[in-house]
Formats: sequence, C-alpha cells, structure tokens
Amino acid sequence: MQRRFYQVDVFSDTPYKGNPLGVVLDGQDLQKEAMQDYSLWSNLSEVTYVLPATEQQADFRFRIFARQHEYRFAGHPALGTARAWLEAGGVPRNPRQLVAQCGAGLVPINIDGNLLSFASPPAIRSGELEPGELAELVGILDIDPAAVKDAQWVDNGPGWAGILLENSEQVLDIVPKIPQRPGRWKIGVFGALPQERWPEKFEVRALTIEDGALREDPVTGSLNGAGTQWLIDAGYASAPLVNCQGAKAGRDGQVHVSVAGNQLWVGGATSILISGTIEL
Repeated sequence: MQRRFYQVDVFSDTPYKGNPLGVVLDGQDLQKEAMQDYSLWSNLSEVTYVLPATEQQADFRFRIFARQHEYRFAGHPALGTARAWLEAGGVPRNPRQLVAQCGAGLVPINIDGNLLSFASPPAIRSGELEPGELAELVGILDIDPAAVKDAQWVDNGPGWAGILLENSEQVLDIVPKIPQRPGRWKIGVFGALPQERWPEKFEVRALTIEDGALREDPVTGSLNGAGTQWLIDAGYASAPLVNCQGAKAGRDGQVHVSVAGNQLWVGGATSILISGTIEL
C-alpha cells in the first residue's frame, strides 16, 4: 500500500551535508521482514517507521532499522523521525518538548525551531575494552597503539566502542583495514580540534565493519551522545560543545552537546528534503 514518506537531513544547516534518514510515516501492519527489506534496499544508514505509542507519556513510537539490524536506539533517527512527525502534522503535548518511544524506552526531544535535541540515554555497556579487543580495533584502524589516548565502550544501543586520539588530524588520517575474520564492529574515533580555531570541539568518525564491508556513517547522534558523555566524565571535555563529523564522507555535520542538570542533550539542525509516498 501507499504510505507517506519523508527523507530528512539531520545534523547540518547546509542541505545534503548532514546524515539522511528515510522515515515511513505509517508503519502499521508492516512485518519486520518488510521493514528490513526496505532498509537494506534504500542503502541509507538507517530507516525508521512511525507507529502509535503504547506508552501514555509518548507522542509517537518508532522502530529503527540499519539494513537488516534493528536498533533499540540511535540518535539521528530519533531527531529525523521527530522532524518528520512534526512536519506531517504531529502536535506534541508540550510545544517545547515531544516524547518519542523506541526500543530503549521514552526519549524526550527538545524543540527549538530547526534545532532538535534528544536526551541521550544511558549507556548499556561501558568500561574499558579488553586488551585483545583494543588490539583488534587498533589493527582495524591501522594506527600505532601508542596513538591511543584512551578507549572505552560507549554503547547506548548500536554497539559503539570509543577510541580517543590526541588530535583531529590523527582522526582524519585514519585509513581503516577490513579484518580477515568475519564479524561486526562499530568504532567511534574522537580527536580534539585545534583549540585556537575550535575551542571545545572534537572531530568524530563512526566506522562500521560488517560482512567484509566498511561503512562510514556521516554524522552519528548515538555515538556523539555516549562518546561525549565519556569524554566529559573522564575530564577530556566540558559542555556545551560542538562536535564535527562527516569530513571524510563529504559532509559537514555539526553536533551540539549540552548538559542540563545531570542530563546530556545531543542536537542538530533537521530539514525535510524529500517528501512523497512509498509502496510498502
């Protein structure tokens, strides 16, 4: 059947320089296999499906698919789906904050014009990487182990492992290698930008290796959320700050991170670039 569809650009003020997201506005009656099929066919990093909320506090519910994988939570899908829901006529109970329901639970999203910010959920896995795990990631990144300033699990849903390098130049110089053994890896790399030019900013790259293929995510909300929380907790950063991501993918992503009370908020510009219908 014909279903309403938007494609949203997330985390950039410049059209086509952020991270695209496909949003199917009516996901009711769709089987999981159909959701996976479209996500894989679309070649987008993620696709979401909007559904009626099952929690009283939520304005809507959505499911997230990255190719054949379903995620409990991911950042740019949360913001892009919220923008699509608002554009389609959704009216939140609170005009300054909507509540989205996903596999990770309820996610508050602040509304400030074109800028949307989600409450970053707590990590479901944190702590140091095992020496063997870190050695494998260093091998994939093809970097000197001495270049690693710190490393930790920063997984709030998709499975990220975080690597901190000394500076942004080292991050941008990475040319990853696909490992010989089969498996799936999600690696987030951070490096501080020059302070004289970009105070309180980090360069970020998000790399996924799966089925012998490498994908670089243009701009990644979940990684910036959990990863920046780690950097703040470890004393490497303070909020508010703005992270840059996407340079190696031809993008210009800007991820705004702030803290209110004990809650970390991750936000960016969102805009609808394609609207229409999709046959599903």
